[in-house]
Amino acid sequence: MELSIIQNKIYEIRGYKVMLDFDLAEMYGTETGLLKRAVRRNFERFEGDDFMFEVTKDELSRCQIGILNKGRGSNFKYLPFAFTELGVAMLSSVLNSKTAIEVNRSIMRAFVVVRHLIVAPPVGEIKQLQKELQELKKYIEDVFADYNDINDDNQNAFDEIYIALAELAKKQKSITESKPRKPVGYIKPQNDK
Repeated sequence: MELSIIQNKIYEIRGYKVMLDFDLAEMYGTETGLLKRAVRRNFERFEGDDFMFEVTKDELSRCQIGILNKGRGSNFKYLPFAFTELGVAMLSSVLNSKTAIEVNRSIMRAFVVVRHLIVAPPVGEIKQLQKELQELKKYIEDVFADYNDINDDNQNAFDEIYIALAELAKKQKSITESKPRKPVGYIKPQNDK
């Protein structure tokens, strides 16, 4: 089984990296109910949250796979068990089949890879992300500087237009005030008596 497929089925719940019972049952080639019965028959092997715990509805809804659908038969009838790395290792002692043993080896390798990625992420990728982040930051600063320059230029142009309009209005007012205004409307002729 490919490590990337297994890694995509590892979730973080309650601060633990876990795999859910239905994913494990699918990988082991068995039914979820059979896997749960085997665990319940050997429950003393899985005591403690560091081995296995039952996921709550709230945790399930916050989990990447936990989008509950509406409609009959599309939601979980029973809440799934979440198995930590120790719990998955303990499953190999409960499930005795060649498939379970092979899958368990792959799962243990996937947990180790995930743990290594958390402890020591690839340095080259981090440096590349830091470089891209710096370039993006510089680009955004340049864009804002250009935007501010354009705004300053526009503001200066608007100020000049307002000054020119004010001067034109002043000239127009002085022209109209210097000429006497002709009366508007009908002028009644005056009678000489």
